[in-house]
Amino acid sequence: QVQLVESGGGLVQAGGSLRPSCAASGSVLSIPDMGWYRQAPGKQRELVATITSGGSTNYADSVKGRFTISRDNAKNTVYLQMNSLKPEDTAVYYCYAHVRLSRDWTWYDYWGQGTQVTVSS
Repeated sequence: QVQLVESGGGLVQAGGSLRPSCAASGSVLSIPDMGWYRQAPGKQRELVATITSGGSTNYADSVKGRFTISRDNAKNTVYLQMNSLKPEDTAVYYCYAHVRLSRDWTWYDYWGQGTQVTVSS
């Protein structure tokens, strides 16, 4: 069993910054991939950014140059530094982790409970 616990969302004015984080705990052997997705009302969930354990990153075009994903492998934690926020960034942000379990070395995908980010104009 693995839990992803998110924190750091909130309400901010356009142009502001937020830095949500997500910590994985439980039967974790390794997490080669972690990332953030978001879902705005009436829209499908979309990729925001991903990062490998080696530090390779991938970003949606809409956030490139404004958002930075990072992780602390020792703490199984991923961060999303969000700068120059826009109203269209308003969404529920979900943490994602591709996990190898320590109990039997099987692979599973886990999602956090979501954290609301609201950007006012």
